[in-house]
Amino acid sequence: MGDLAKIFKAYDVRGVVPAELDEPAAEAVGAAFVEVTGARSVVVAHDMRDSSPPLAAAFIRGARSRHSDVVHAGLGSTDLLYYASGSLGLPGVMFTASHNPARYNGMKMCRAGAVPIGGDTGLIEIRDRAAELLGAPVSEQGGSLIEKDLLSGYARHLRTLVDLSGIRPLKVVVDAGNGMGGHTVPAVFDGLPIELVPLYFELDGSFPNHEANPLEPQNLLDLQRAVRDSGADLGLAFDGDADRCWVVDEHGASVSPSAITALVAVRELAKHPGATVIHNLITSLGVPEIVREHGGLPVRTRVGHSFIKAEMARTGAVFGGEHSAHYYFRDFWFADSGMLAAMHVLAALGEQGRPLSQVVAAYSRYHASGEVNSAVSDQDDALRRVREAFAGRGTFDELDGLTVSGSGWWFNLRPSNTEPLLRLNAEAADETKMTAIRDEVLTIVGKVSE
Repeated sequence: MGDLAKIFKAYDVRGVVPAELDEPAAEAVGAAFVEVTGARSVVVAHDMRDSSPPLAAAFIRGARSRHSDVVHAGLGSTDLLYYASGSLGLPGVMFTASHNPARYNGMKMCRAGAVPIGGDTGLIEIRDRAAELLGAPVSEQGGSLIEKDLLSGYARHLRTLVDLSGIRPLKVVVDAGNGMGGHTVPAVFDGLPIELVPLYFELDGSFPNHEANPLEPQNLLDLQRAVRDSGADLGLAFDGDADRCWVVDEHGASVSPSAITALVAVRELAKHPGATVIHNLITSLGVPEIVREHGGLPVRTRVGHSFIKAEMARTGAVFGGEHSAHYYFRDFWFADSGMLAAMHVLAALGEQGRPLSQVVAAYSRYHASGEVNSAVSDQDDALRRVREAFAGRGTFDELDGLTVSGSGWWFNLRPSNTEPLLRLNAEAADETKMTAIRDEVLTIVGKVSE
C-alpha cells in the first residue's frame, strides 16, 4: 500500500490498484469517512472495473465498523450515485476511476444531497484520519447493510426532468466504451421512441475496444463511423462512469460542449426565466451571449467541478456547463449528469424536424482551438513572456491562469494542477484570427520550454 497523500487529489481519490489503492486502504477510508462526516447511514455504488466490488466491500466494512448503516446500490454510474445521495438524503461514495486506464480505481465522495467533498470541504480530514486507522483491527460489530437496486428509480427521475415521450422517432448510436453507460442507457431509453444502436455496452473494466474518454478524438472514431453507416440522427459517447457525454451530429461531426451548454441553457431558461447560468472561463463567448439574449444571467467561473458546484449553490443557478462535457443541473441537486444533458439534446432534436447539425449551428458562433497542452518547465516565466507579448493588445484577467481578450478573440493559458504543462484555449470570430493567436502563443511558450 502506497502513501495515502498520493492518491487523495483535490476533488477525489485516484490511484493504481493495488500498489497505491488496496482493500485495507479502502477499509480505513470507510471508517474515516463516517468519523469525519458523522454519517449514520451511507450509500455506496461502484463501476464495472474488476477491482471495484472488492474495494467497495472493504469501504463498507470500514463504514459499518463505525456503526454506520450502508445502502449498497451495486453497479451504477456516478450520476446514479448522485441521484441516490439526493433522493435518499444520504452521504455517498462512488468507486470509479472515470476515464482512467484499467489499472486505476478511486472514490468520489459527497455529503447528503450530492454536495461534493473536496480538499477544502473534508477530503483532507478523511485522508489524515484514514492514515491513522490504516492497519488497525476493524470491529465486526456495526451498522446494517441493505442491498438496494436504484437503477429504475434513477431512470424514472431523469424522465421527470426531460419528457421524451412525445418526440419524433430517432435513431441514436451510443458508444458506452464498455463503461457504465451500457448499464444506464437501456434503462433510461426503455419505452421511448428511440431506436438504439449500441456500441460496446458490455461492461468490461479492461476497456478492450478503446479508452472510455470521449475527449480524445481517436476514441470517437467508431461512433462517428457507426452514425454515418447506420444513417442515425446523432451519436452519444459516455466516459467510463457515464457522468460525461459527448455528442456527434448526423454527419458524425463532433458538437462542441459549448454549443451543448448554450442549447441546454436556452431550454432551462425557457422553464426558469431570468435564471443564472454558470459557465467556466474557457467555454465559448457564444455561451454568455446566448444566455443574455434569452434573458438569463451568465456567471463565469474557474475550471473545475468544485468551483462550478460552489458557484451554482451560491447563486441558485439553474444550469452549469464546462468545456469538458460536464453539465450540472439545479434540478439534479446541482450535480453533473451526462445522461440528463443527452436527454436535453434528444428533446431539442425530437421536438422539431431539422437535423442536429442545423439545430446546433445556432449555438456555434466562434472558431475554437480546443485545448492544446505544452510541456513547460518554468510555467511562471512562460506566462510572464506571454503577458509582455500581448501588453496593450487586449484586457487581462487572472481568474484562472491568464486570459487575454481582444476584439472578437480571446485566449486562456493556465497551468495544469498535476503536470508540468500549460493548457491553451483560443477562440476568435474567424478561423484565420484564431489560428494566428493560437500559434503566436504557442511560439512564445515553445521558446520558453526549449
